[in-house]
Amino acid sequence: MKRFPLGHVLLASTIVTGIAMASVGAAPAWAEPSQAQSAFQLVQRAGNTLTVRKGAVIIEVAALRDDVFRIRIGRDGTLPRDESWAALENSRNSKAEVRDEDTDPAFGLATRGGSIQINRISGAISVENANHAVILSDAPSGPFTTDGRGFQLTKMMSPDLHIFGLGDKLAPLDRRGYVSQNWNTDAYTFQERQEPLYKDIPFFIGYEKGHAYGVFMDNTWRSVFDFGVAHQDRMTFGAAGGAIDYYVMTGPTPKDVVSSYTWLTGRSPMPPRWMFGFQQSRYSYPDEKTVRAIAARLRKDRLPADVIWFDIGFQDHNRPFTVDAKAFPHFKELIADLARDNFHSVVITDLHVAHLPGAHYAPYDLGAAQNAFVHRPDGSVYIGPVWPGPAVFPDFTDQKARTYWGNLFRERYIDDNVAGFWNDMNEPSIFTALKTMPNDNVHHIDEPGFQTRDATHEEMHNVYGMENGRATYEGLLKLKPDQRPFVMMRASYAGGQRYATTWTGDNTSTWNHLRLSTPQLLSLGLSGFAYVGDNLGGFVNSPPADLLTAWLELGMFNPIAEDHTDLGTRPQEPWVDGKMHEDIRRRYIEERYRLLPYIYTVGEEASRTGIPMMRPLFLEFPQAGGGLALDLQAPSEFMWGASFLVAPSPFPEEANDYKIILPPGAWYDYWSGQKVENATAAEATGNSGTSSAIVADASQTPHMIMEHPKFGLLPVFVKAGSIVPREPLTQSTEEIPQGPLQLSVYANDTMSGDLYTDDGKTFDFRKGQYFRQHFDGSLTNGTLSLALEAPQGQYRPWWKSIDVTIYGVSMSAKAPTIEGAKATNVHFDGKMHAMHFTIPYQVQTTKLTITMGR
Repeated sequence: MKRFPLGHVLLASTIVTGIAMASVGAAPAWAEPSQAQSAFQLVQRAGNTLTVRKGAVIIEVAALRDDVFRIRIGRDGTLPRDESWAALENSRNSKAEVRDEDTDPAFGLATRGGSIQINRISGAISVENANHAVILSDAPSGPFTTDGRGFQLTKMMSPDLHIFGLGDKLAPLDRRGYVSQNWNTDAYTFQERQEPLYKDIPFFIGYEKGHAYGVFMDNTWRSVFDFGVAHQDRMTFGAAGGAIDYYVMTGPTPKDVVSSYTWLTGRSPMPPRWMFGFQQSRYSYPDEKTVRAIAARLRKDRLPADVIWFDIGFQDHNRPFTVDAKAFPHFKELIADLARDNFHSVVITDLHVAHLPGAHYAPYDLGAAQNAFVHRPDGSVYIGPVWPGPAVFPDFTDQKARTYWGNLFRERYIDDNVAGFWNDMNEPSIFTALKTMPNDNVHHIDEPGFQTRDATHEEMHNVYGMENGRATYEGLLKLKPDQRPFVMMRASYAGGQRYATTWTGDNTSTWNHLRLSTPQLLSLGLSGFAYVGDNLGGFVNSPPADLLTAWLELGMFNPIAEDHTDLGTRPQEPWVDGKMHEDIRRRYIEERYRLLPYIYTVGEEASRTGIPMMRPLFLEFPQAGGGLALDLQAPSEFMWGASFLVAPSPFPEEANDYKIILPPGAWYDYWSGQKVENATAAEATGNSGTSSAIVADASQTPHMIMEHPKFGLLPVFVKAGSIVPREPLTQSTEEIPQGPLQLSVYANDTMSGDLYTDDGKTFDFRKGQYFRQHFDGSLTNGTLSLALEAPQGQYRPWWKSIDVTIYGVSMSAKAPTIEGAKATNVHFDGKMHAMHFTIPYQVQTTKLTITMGR
């Protein structure tokens, strides 16, 4: 593909999409000359909505919640239909309490969380937050420009605004100064700054001086987002067709925005616990003997693992819903044997169905009988080449086709106890020059909440992959309604997190792609996908030993930890590079398993609140350094939940020392348990390359330490005041840990933590079968108070006692005293400044007072 210099990217994207670009100061393309200076007229105020009109243009704004506004603009005298593949119907129909807020220049309405105004002359829309600060405003030209089919929105940008989101884009976390295109694409061997990629998530976060807002443009057509390239002080975004229908979230914090966006588009359902274990895969394990050998070696070498994946090579001629009987003659028995050894099997189910009329291939025969496939404009079924050869494609926007697809999982995979399913190639990827279906292919929309009609592939392309994942998820729920489905899909649209996890696609085994993985995963988390991963070690080509080791170290702090590689590459299992590398890799895999109580707790929080597991620093510390996004100073760092800071080198292949930014507050080195004592005030590097101290009040001042890269050591820190649950090492999530639950307490003036667990498999937690416990504490004058609150829920956990380790405490010669519970195994580690003791588990609140001695 021809590449364009950055300054020409916008023009190139405009040519591709047909999105109109209006000159600055020109009259809006929708305004007739005689109407250019006429006024918008009030049509109605009804409940939470305000509607105005000028000529053929009609604008409706609605307050769905105190912090969420919806804007719909009709260009032909009617409003767009109230339909959405992404925004939930209950959320779209939600109504906030509003008050009128008209002024001489504008119509307006307000809530407790903000206000929205429409200029009476131009129709320009502006939004304020609860503090009456303008957070988003149209350019003076008006609310949109158009070429008749496509449209473009232009908003002003202040000099200090930063932009985050849009899913898995290959650019720095901050999108300002970049142009992004959304058109789901099979991007094999993608490279830095490549556009477009696999997913279309037209949602972004604006962040300035600690305050944030969000914008979601709900449009499935090809779209382009320009954040300050064509005009430094403006953002422009729009689509090649479809409705103008978008939402603004007023914040004020980044977490508020992410939570509101996932309230609107849905949150990731709680996955099975085994998803958080280590997962081994490749394209493809050639036969049953190899799979059994991989599983046996993982157990023999004491490498904890939970999942083995089956790529397309296990199928008969790459045909979905088949098994190669020669290479896998005892597939059902293989899956059962793996399950007995606590391995869960995930199999690929690409969406292309081999075109095999008359060959007794059930997936084709059933779909053809139900007219369930995508068509050409002449009414014929579309046939395109993919892995099995000529193939047809289920029409997933038709509920009948989704039901057909979901039922295909019963005969073999469900009955054979396959645990999870992988929807790959669902952009859709097709082996033609276009790389996908023709734009004029015809989809049938038959969907609750939608007008029944036919639509072109150009309109449905970006939502097609998500509806594939939806068909799989809903089909599995129907077949096993009590079991949590696991679905992985590559392409998706906003809201796809309701149905499936995702990963970053076909990356390469390079140091640069290791570096790129962190902003990609962070951005997906901000964009609604709480459970994400990448191909650890890289998919394309073979990583050198030190790269694979470094990637597996980092990957143990990703939501999904899957080691996967391409056809023809060397083996990539943890043992392939000898004992030294295997020992390091095992250490990090084991640490993930020890941290499973913490990881599962953070995962449950994500499913409940929408806050991702893997978090950029600004999400957790929005006010740090006066509201500076610390990620811009430390682009390789991220938070793992609220307690852990992971800080790899920004250039992991280099041996140079690098700075680690520690957000405000005290921190502990996770590996040593020692409190960090040598931090200095952090400095912010400006555009000129000069540095200056980050000035803020003391409680919000970040600090910095210098780190010398050490082979086999990934710097990880724990926020002081954290109480982190851990468990004895197991070899899989199916094993019951032997011994006490472990609580690591990182002493501070105040302390807190949480623990959540359940059966890890079913939806019984919705019926009260869960365990939730909160911990808090304080440290004053050598006396530490610790409270383990009474657990909530009816689920009984596996532990009968609790080992407590308190880091960061000093002791005199006098032995400590512990009141509130019978403590055993009490001892103090002077080198680590850590105190250990064991107490019995109790169903009521346990309050401990620990006097360090005088």
